[in-house]
Amino acid sequence: MQVKIHKSYRNVVAIADTELIGKKFEEGKFQLDVRENFYKDKEVSAPELIKIIKAQQDQDATFNIVGKESTQTAIEANIISKENISKIQEIPFALILL
Repeated sequence: MQVKIHKSYRNVVAIADTELIGKKFEEGKFQLDVRENFYKDKEVSAPELIKIIKAQQDQDATFNIVGKESTQTAIEANIISKENISKIQEIPFALILL
């Protein structure tokens, strides 16, 4: 999985399954664009990602999460539940503002 933290007044944490980077998914009028410049920075394992999520959660970060492995890891980190996940072309994603 890839994670990139965008520093702002509130950090934006972009998380995506590595194989989805650079791809675009469309369904009707909805679009999911997994841009390399937004999501790609550091490749991490699930345990590493959970640590990052928990640290950023304490900072009131916003999370953009794309992909099966990434959303499952976010569920394990208790930042989202299955009800928070939407899909475009069967690709799960979640946008979380704490």
